[in-house]
Amino acid sequence: MKVSIVDFGSQWTHRILRTLRYLEADARIVSVTTPLSDILESDALIFSGGAIRVGLGDAEQVGNARAYLEEFQGPILGVCAGQQFIGMHFGGKAQPSAGPEFGKVEIIVDDKDEIFDGLPERFIAWASHNDEVVNTPGFKVLAHSKDCTNHAFKSLSRTIYGTLFHPEVEHTEYGEEIYANFLKLCKR
Repeated sequence: MKVSIVDFGSQWTHRILRTLRYLEADARIVSVTTPLSDILESDALIFSGGAIRVGLGDAEQVGNARAYLEEFQGPILGVCAGQQFIGMHFGGKAQPSAGPEFGKVEIIVDDKDEIFDGLPERFIAWASHNDEVVNTPGFKVLAHSKDCTNHAFKSLSRTIYGTLFHPEVEHTEYGEEIYANFLKLCKR
């Protein structure tokens, strides 16, 4: 399975790559300016996190990512800023979360969707954000935290998921399992 990791500038993008390769996926990191024709050769996409604040207009720094969301019909996972970008692209609203989350947070799973298969209803994850995206039409919230109403969501019509927390960071419990579950979803 060929997975392209679209790099939004996260310091942890290489950890996504390492995790996917450990899980035996044929993974590569690509720039947000990679031609759409190259992206369409992938079986799945992951949008990394990054320093952009999508809700403050930084969404212009995402290069061709809008075209990727419109034209690529395979599975997509967005992480942190990648999740926020997906939510806003499909009509969600960016806003400051009740409190910024930097470091370990408790994630509360609201819906035991396949992305959380085998995970407990609560686990610790690494977060690094000020904002969250809410009210994305056609998406269902899967998890939240004390200060954030949308820590994970999924599309109701396509295989598109997003996590605001970082599954690739070593401080996230079950992060590898989340990526493994995403790869299982990709094989359906």
